Amino acid sequence: MPDTGPTPSGFSTCPVPLSHRTEVTVGHGGGGRLTQELIEGVFRPVFANPGLDAQHDGALLHFPGGGRLAFTTDSHVVSPLFFPGGDIGHLAVNGTVNDLAMCGARPLWLSAGFIIEEGFTIATLQKIVASMQAAACAVGVTIVTGDTKVVERGKGDGLYVTTSGVGVIETPLTVAPSSIRAGDAIILSGDVGRHGMAIMATRAGLTFESEIQSDCAPLVAPVQALLQAGLEIHCLRDLTRGGLATSLVELAESSKLAIAIDAAKVPVSEIVQGACEILGLDPLYVANEGRFVCILPEAQAGQALEILNHTAPGGAPVIIGTVKAGPAGQVTQRSVIGSERIVDRLSGEQLPRIC
Repeated sequence: MPDTGPTPSGFSTCPVPLSHRTEVTVGHGGGGRLTQELIEGVFRPVFANPGLDAQHDGALLHFPGGGRLAFTTDSHVVSPLFFPGGDIGHLAVNGTVNDLAMCGARPLWLSAGFIIEEGFTIATLQKIVASMQAAACAVGVTIVTGDTKVVERGKGDGLYVTTSGVGVIETPLTVAPSSIRAGDAIILSGDVGRHGMAIMATRAGLTFESEIQSDCAPLVAPVQALLQAGLEIHCLRDLTRGGLATSLVELAESSKLAIAIDAAKVPVSEIVQGACEILGLDPLYVANEGRFVCILPEAQAGQALEILNHTAPGGAPVIIGTVKAGPAGQVTQRSVIGSERIVDRLSGEQLPRIC
């Protein structure tokens, strides 16, 4: 293969993936097509069960005597550990809390597992743990159990954090991809691309007139406000790895319906748009850590917008599209000039190590 020259500082090379790989690559962790192949080819055939097969942000669990819980887990390998707008501890708590919220649950308890590299400073660890506690207190959850492992110097990249969470589902609704219906409206809670670009700008040493801040934030308050208003929420999805575009593809495939969006209505801040253009990235595929889509009957979209406008982080929410009967699993995007194209998963990893 000819030399294509050096990559920009802070980037990892990730060639277009070949089918039938025999080893795991960085691209398998990006939330795109390779991630889906890993799940479908390795994990789901072995672990298949109704909770896993729902393809949701967490498992909806029934327990004896009635009632439902949501349970989720997530691992965090972000680099750098501290970034504009947050750090790995803040991210770990909010990421898990948000997954529970996307199930329509009120988060209650978290666990935290730490894999620490030998030589990591106690002062830095204390700072991260304090950040986790502050994030947990902000949403009323308690870190009730955990684990710590230490690996040899040079084998742990500083620190990895794994968090799991449990929440109670108090709504009679089933907030899940299986509840999506044709004719539903798709509401985006705020502007996209901030988290991924905050990470990449830091790695690449890019400076702008104003600093790009990660959107890392809890989403419990806006979700609970929607549910308490009695709205018929069909599905919620936070837009993490793979961004808005990949999340919509996942929902279309899981629901066996089609989704159509208007790209001109997707809010992207000027500074994020500029950074994406410099780095050759599409903001619709850039990760977020404080944004979500809400899918509900079109007749209730106006009320949902009003609620989110007062409760959701990220500026004014907007209706970006609708759910259609078919073709099953297809997402289309209308461009600013009126042309239409199919939105697909990325093949590899656009932004490695962003969460």
